[in-house]
Amino acid sequence: MKVLAIIPAYNEEANIVSTVEDLKRNAPGVDYVVVDDGSRDATRDLCHEHGYPLIPLPVNLGLAGGFQTGMKFALSHGYDFAVQFDADGQHSAAYIWPMVEHAESSGSDIVVGSRFCAQKKPLSARMVGSELITAIMKLTTGTKIEDPTSGMRLFNKKMIAQFANNYDYSPEPDTLALVIRGGGVVTEIPVEMRDRVAGESYLNFTKSVAYMLRVGVSILFLQWFRKKGK
Repeated sequence: MKVLAIIPAYNEEANIVSTVEDLKRNAPGVDYVVVDDGSRDATRDLCHEHGYPLIPLPVNLGLAGGFQTGMKFALSHGYDFAVQFDADGQHSAAYIWPMVEHAESSGSDIVVGSRFCAQKKPLSARMVGSELITAIMKLTTGTKIEDPTSGMRLFNKKMIAQFANNYDYSPEPDTLALVIRGGGVVTEIPVEMRDRVAGESYLNFTKSVAYMLRVGVSILFLQWFRKKGK
């Protein structure tokens, strides 16, 4: 069983070492690769200093480009599962093997690490947007995903190929909906996530609202023109 953790990183010098060390400590047997997405800080130097497997991108491609680079690596090296693992320290590596076990027992193509399987979403503008995406996905696919914006997702071998070879398959909720519409099985298991301890998320309030609106429009309208994976 070969499992790869893909760690897209952009200007994460304050978090990358603790993130990788957590993964090495709490997910033994899981391989990993850091995809440095054109960072302008010391992220790349720290990876070299600590001997972390690294794919350096010459320019910033954004999350979708960095993630697809990792999926291409997973495909070319024959991995059975790949997990999207944020470089900011918010994800806990202790949940990776439980996600793999759930994928195998349930036949899931994608397993989402969900913060809200066992608890309600807090009241905030961002969580209102998340609830709206959940409702839109349920309306259009018949599947309810409680935490559609979670960045911790596990993909099986079939999905690795789909995300590596389709340039419009980004690691976003609208692609989850597209996979479901194409016959894929997407499920969730409960996980806990930590708060970011250093650096800043690229999603401020204004960007969060725009993001939720863009995803909602894509699920409702645009994805009907996208190619569904088989």
